Parts: sequence; C-alpha cells; structure tokens
Amino acid sequence: MGRRASSYLGLLKTGELARRAVEAWERLSSCTLCPRQCRVDRLHGEVGFCRSGSLPKLASFGPHFGEEPELVGRHGSGTIFFSNCTMRCQYCQNYEISQCGAGREITCDDLARIMLALQDDGCHNINLVSPTHFVPQIIAALLTAAGEGLSLPLVYNTGGYDCAATIRLLDGIVDIYMPDAKYGDDETARRLSHAPHYTRYMQEAVLEMHEQVGDLVVDEEGIAVRGLIIRHLVLPDGLAGSREVFRFIAQEVSKESYVNVMAQYRPEWHAAEGGRGLPEGLGRRITASEYDEALREAEKAGIHRGFPRPPPTGL
Repeated sequence: MGRRASSYLGLLKTGELARRAVEAWERLSSCTLCPRQCRVDRLHGEVGFCRSGSLPKLASFGPHFGEEPELVGRHGSGTIFFSNCTMRCQYCQNYEISQCGAGREITCDDLARIMLALQDDGCHNINLVSPTHFVPQIIAALLTAAGEGLSLPLVYNTGGYDCAATIRLLDGIVDIYMPDAKYGDDETARRLSHAPHYTRYMQEAVLEMHEQVGDLVVDEEGIAVRGLIIRHLVLPDGLAGSREVFRFIAQEVSKESYVNVMAQYRPEWHAAEGGRGLPEGLGRRITASEYDEALREAEKAGIHRGFPRPPPTGL
C-alpha cells in the first residue's frame, strides 16, 4: 500500500523539527498554549485550566472507522485520544475523557511507539484528538517517531479553541487540520463551553491553518493527504449560530472549504441532567428540519464540499 510521506520529514532532515521541539517544550514553563494563557509551570508540577502536566495523558488509541471517509479509507484513521481539554462543553459526548480526566500519563517515547504501531497497523494517518494542550509533547514524540520511520500524515483534530501562535509552531508538521467551528457568537460559547472570546480565537486559528495547508486535497483513492477539514455540530434551537459560522468560512476562509455539517448532537453530561442555567433545548436531539435549515445556510453561503446530501436518516 503506497503512502505519501508527510512534510515533517523535510523538517527532520534540516534539524528544524528538533528546534521546534525545544521551542515548544520551553513554553510549558509558563504555559500559553491555549487562549486561557494560564502561565503555569507545567514542567514543575503546576497545572492550569486543562489540568495537564509535563507528560502526555492518553485515554485510548487505535484504528478508528467513525471519522470522515477521507480519513478512514479502507484501513482506518489512527486515532490517539488525549485526556483533558481546554474547554468545558456542557454537552460533551466524551466528558469522561475531556472533563473527568479518564486516561493515563505516558512518556513521549511511549507516544512515539504508539504512532509507529498505528502505522504498522496500516492506518492512513495519525489522528491527534484534543491535542492543543499537549502540542510540545506531540512534537517531542514525533521527533523520535519520524527518526524511526514514521511517515504518515498528521491530523490535528481540535475543538477550535486554539491560539494562532501555537498553530504556527506546527507549520510544516501538521498535514491535515480538522478544527471544530462550534459557535457563531461569543456569549453562547461562554455559556455552553466556558470558552471566552471563542469566535475570535477559532477564526484566527482556522485562518492560520488554511494559510498553512489550504483546501482539502485527496489522493487517487479519495484519502486525505493535506488540507483543512472543518466540523460544525448543529445544536438545537439554532444555538450553534450556523449561519454566522458558514458566512465566516465562505467569506474569509474559502468557499472550497470541506465542511462536515454534523447532525449527531445528543444531550450528554450536564445537558442531559438539565438545569444549571442551560437552554432547555439542549435536553433534546436536533430535528430533521433544524438540520436541513443548517444545510440550506451552508449552501446559501456558497459552501458545497463535505456535508451530506441527502441528510442522514434517524433525526
């Protein structure tokens, strides 16, 4: 099975990957990796909002077949699920991992071995899920793994609450960026995800990602090799602000953007419990008409790649 080598191999040869690893690691001494800007010394036991230290913490890893078809192909996407998160989404479907901290700390060398094992399993890519707070550890592991033969494209699978400065550290390292564009307004982002100024940070990060990798490119078998995939989860009662999200993507990023308009919202964690000042609509799934309205807004904005037609059944 042929593979297209990742661009980080060029950085490995020039020594730039090693330099980035050092620069990223130094940022852990006063952590500013995410918009929280906690400035805690994670190298000496301090933890900030994400409750993460100097070692990467993993919940699970393995070939995954539930991602976008362009990532999954025949052999699966090699997903690595990191524990903890930079947000507190009140409806998080993976809250045991992101909010309760399920998982275990491992060394960066262990993380490198996991990447190599996923490549040996035949996966099409290394899919880093919730990677923002572990960027230095990921680069350190990649330096080792690439030196031992890793060549798969890296997927940066993030909730979108990222700093453009951190994304710039990954220029030439990440091949496929896959951010969420969760909200169209800051007040909803603050209320539902405890993420102040989400739209500004998300938009700055997405623009930097697109500047680095461009629109999604697939090979002759339809497998993603480089580019941007944007996910947008439709929420009940229009809470996600889909119209504003799609306008930003079409007008400021690219009308050729691959946008996965997702219909699988279900009430989990605090949304399932009700109360806590959350909107009542979060306690139910979205309707077929709500999803169809989101698709119409995407089409109206001029976006045409990524979302399903016809809509999925079961809404």
